[in-house]
Amino acid sequence: MGRAFQNRKESMAKTAAQKTKVYSKYGREIYVSAKKGGIDPDGNLSLRSLIDRAKKDQVPSHVIEKAIDKAKGGGGEDYDVARYEGFGPGGTMVIIECLTDNPNRTFGDVRTCFNKAKCKIGAQGSASHMFDHSAIFVFKGEDEEAVLEALMMDDVDVTDIELDNGMVTVFAPQTEFFKTKTALQNAFEGLEFEVEEIQFVPHQTAPLPEADLPIFEKFLEMLDDVDDVQNVYHNGELPN
Repeated sequence: MGRAFQNRKESMAKTAAQKTKVYSKYGREIYVSAKKGGIDPDGNLSLRSLIDRAKKDQVPSHVIEKAIDKAKGGGGEDYDVARYEGFGPGGTMVIIECLTDNPNRTFGDVRTCFNKAKCKIGAQGSASHMFDHSAIFVFKGEDEEAVLEALMMDDVDVTDIELDNGMVTVFAPQTEFFKTKTALQNAFEGLEFEVEEIQFVPHQTAPLPEADLPIFEKFLEMLDDVDDVQNVYHNGELPN
């Protein structure tokens, strides 16, 4: 089995309430990107990537447009990135990424989730040293050698390439995200990405004891209910 990463499409929202949460999180992320880097996707590569990902996750156009229009106005909230780390149920290591306009509130909400799961929030670096901050691209293909050659020709610092069931997965340092994407698109005409994200990928996963599975799932649900939480990464190996 290859390196474990979390594909957003595998956890696509099913209910209306869940979809609303997904739309809200994308809206906030798009707003922050547009406000910081400009509202033109052609000049703001981070924004363009976010919009592409949002469309793949079936976020309605009006949600995207509203977030950009809000950033265009120049007012609105000022969000900061906040990252929390700790130890979840079953000895798992957890990284939580947030966008917040009130760090004290967000920290309190995240700490409450840890406390209710009888777990411990840790200091900066307590979990992240067991993860790689990776750019990840997944697309249809059969020739990993050709992919590697194309990336090396453009001096991309490739971390790993995997081929599984007709799908190629490329891992690169997160700082090489746009360089990797451009190299792949230039090398393979009409290439469409199934996944194009930056994630924290664990060095290795840890099987979750069956007894800890219910509280672990509840822990993830509680974090998902925190409005400021954008992404949760962990090294727990969940049963299929």
